[in-house]
Amino acid sequence: MTTILPAATPISFADIVDWLSSDECRQLDNQSFVAGLGEILCKAGLPIDRLAFHIRLPHPELVGHSCAWAPGEAVEVKLRRHGFLESAAFLGSPLRRVMETGQSFHTRHDGRDGVAWTHIDIFQGRGLVEHFIAYLGNREGPSAASFCTASPGGFSNLHRNMIERILPLLQSSVELRVLRQAEAILLDTYVGSATARRILGGNIRRGQVETLEAALLLCDLRGFTELSNRLPGARILQLLDIYFDRVVPAITQAGGEVLKFMGDAVMAYFAHDDARIAAAAAGEAALSALSRLAEIELPDARLQAGIALHYGEVSYGNIGSEQRLDFTVIGRDVNLLSRIQDACSTMGQPLLMSKRFADLLGRRETRPIGRRKLKGFTESIELHALHSPETKVLKQQIDSAGSSPRNGSPAADPGKLAVA
Repeated sequence: MTTILPAATPISFADIVDWLSSDECRQLDNQSFVAGLGEILCKAGLPIDRLAFHIRLPHPELVGHSCAWAPGEAVEVKLRRHGFLESAAFLGSPLRRVMETGQSFHTRHDGRDGVAWTHIDIFQGRGLVEHFIAYLGNREGPSAASFCTASPGGFSNLHRNMIERILPLLQSSVELRVLRQAEAILLDTYVGSATARRILGGNIRRGQVETLEAALLLCDLRGFTELSNRLPGARILQLLDIYFDRVVPAITQAGGEVLKFMGDAVMAYFAHDDARIAAAAAGEAALSALSRLAEIELPDARLQAGIALHYGEVSYGNIGSEQRLDFTVIGRDVNLLSRIQDACSTMGQPLLMSKRFADLLGRRETRPIGRRKLKGFTESIELHALHSPETKVLKQQIDSAGSSPRNGSPAADPGKLAVA
């Protein structure tokens, strides 16, 4: 928790303004910002017993989040999924009124009769008697801040006046945070965490590419053309969502990074200093994806995939026109991966890999199925399959190596971008 000023130092309105305007404040994460503001307001004499920010964000799974602080407690973060705005707790609350009208609002009760705003989880059971809700609209959607007290006398006019005077600075600070978060979330959602970090780091010049050695995975939905010709477009989109909901978690949970979606196909890579660990993780992801797809039972479609695995060198970076770029991978090994995936269909195999990939997994776990002439390659390519559809052997290989695959750029593990 951030320390604002020594406890004995009196806090004035000017001190609050200086802190909200400081570089220190701008660099704080959301939890530290809420805690810091709560501390400094209490030191300035405001009887704050609950301070919360309700932030709307563009996110595929969330409508936003609430970040709440109370004296002597850890900051509580509640992620609000789509549908929260239609929940009974929200629909009957003054928070909804503030977000819809854009007007700040305060309400009181004496603690004996419950009111709608106390039904929201972050306010329950705290004996709060007054709730001052400040509107903090931003371009990503209406947001608000809640200033609550359990003091029997509630907030005085002086207290409310102080809150109202800091609102312009507070709104600017929150808007900057929301813009940063929205930027990170949208990039993470549409291009992946590793590429997002490269873009945010300024690595956006056309022609900037790096060489990367990694395990590569390409998963393609079988019979997609037949499905598209037989079913309505809306149903096809639903099926693709169901399909990707099984394949993508299998990749990311094994430590892979999704590079791109190509219609009904998904390409991913697994980078690690130890090529064997990268290959084992890619193999685990492939088998997990096939297993998850096999569990799906649908009345109008059977979702099956063909997955290709290869280990090789790729060029990773910015490719495109001057005004429209794409982060992608190219190179001979990417082409080989694509042709191995084609062979999955022609040979009726759900999972095929190159000899190089098979060598990294180990001969006990794979079996050669012969050499094949693949389109675009002058020499025939030796292909391999797994002996058994068991992931535990691959998992043991990762565990025995004492490390796990890392997502990210060639230089470092980028981690995942947080929502709150």
